[in-house]
Amino acid sequence: MYTGFPHDRRFMLYKVDTKENMHVSHQTEMCLFTTAFTANQDGVVVTYTLGHTFDKPDRKVGDAKLEIPLSPETEGLGEVSITMHYSPCVGFDMGTKYNAWFSERFGYEVKLLYIGMNRRKVLGNMPPTASGRQSEGLSGPAQTNGNSWFGSLASTASSLVGTLTGSKEDEGVDEGISFADVAPYLIVSEKSWQNTQRRLPEGEEMDITKFRPNIIVEGAEGEWEEDFWAELRIGSDDAKIILTQNCARCNSLNVDYATGKVAEGESGKILKKLQSDRRVDLGAKWSPVFGRYGFLARVPEGKSAAVIKVGDEVKILKRNRERTRFVWPNLSTD
Repeated sequence: MYTGFPHDRRFMLYKVDTKENMHVSHQTEMCLFTTAFTANQDGVVVTYTLGHTFDKPDRKVGDAKLEIPLSPETEGLGEVSITMHYSPCVGFDMGTKYNAWFSERFGYEVKLLYIGMNRRKVLGNMPPTASGRQSEGLSGPAQTNGNSWFGSLASTASSLVGTLTGSKEDEGVDEGISFADVAPYLIVSEKSWQNTQRRLPEGEEMDITKFRPNIIVEGAEGEWEEDFWAELRIGSDDAKIILTQNCARCNSLNVDYATGKVAEGESGKILKKLQSDRRVDLGAKWSPVFGRYGFLARVPEGKSAAVIKVGDEVKILKRNRERTRFVWPNLSTD
């Protein structure tokens, strides 16, 4: 599945009064909802961690859990046009049962949307073909003291990387994106996360899930070396991922997931701390960089899918000699 891991970023919340998709950076209370697969993995259970409406502690709410089918039937569902990061799409309105549950807890009208088979267009120089033209002449084999660098997979959103739909061998495959921000895969290094953690005093933790990666790599030799990664190979199935651009970060990093508000103490200033030395992408020069966006290149010939697992070996096949420069429509760099 070249649009990402199965079920990853297939649902989104939509704020009715402003007609916009919701993000933790704007609606910080979104982090009060957690998710987990059902026992048979055909649904997801959403849990609300407060017992009252977010902005009115005296207004109690009912059942704290809501079960949602992972692959709902879309026939008969209403459609809602949305534009996410300037890339338009149509989402399916999941209906009153789900919308009312979320709306009661947020304290304003919300819709739960499902993307189904719809897709958003990948814009700017994020697609692997555009990124390849940008990186031409800037890339080379990954060499560290004469040897390719190896690490291991610390975490993934799922074990299934992709389903065979073609025979692309050398390029990342762009079949559009779901409700992910700008690309199907977001890869971060555990080594760089440890650097971020050290910026906080003892007793405060930088939760790595705030960086919302779906692949975490451990074992990098240096901090921030992923800035230059261009191609990775993961696991025995030789799944290859083309990394195209950096991920510029926003103030969602400052949110306390326990309260749904900007964190107290130094944790609420982590974005500013990263801005001190991590504004390294001239295409998003006011935002610190953490992680790289990527696309699945291919699955092995004769197989219907490539499987990766926690603990799989990760090999850096190619590095860029310079950092890539992020370009996305209507993104100001002034």
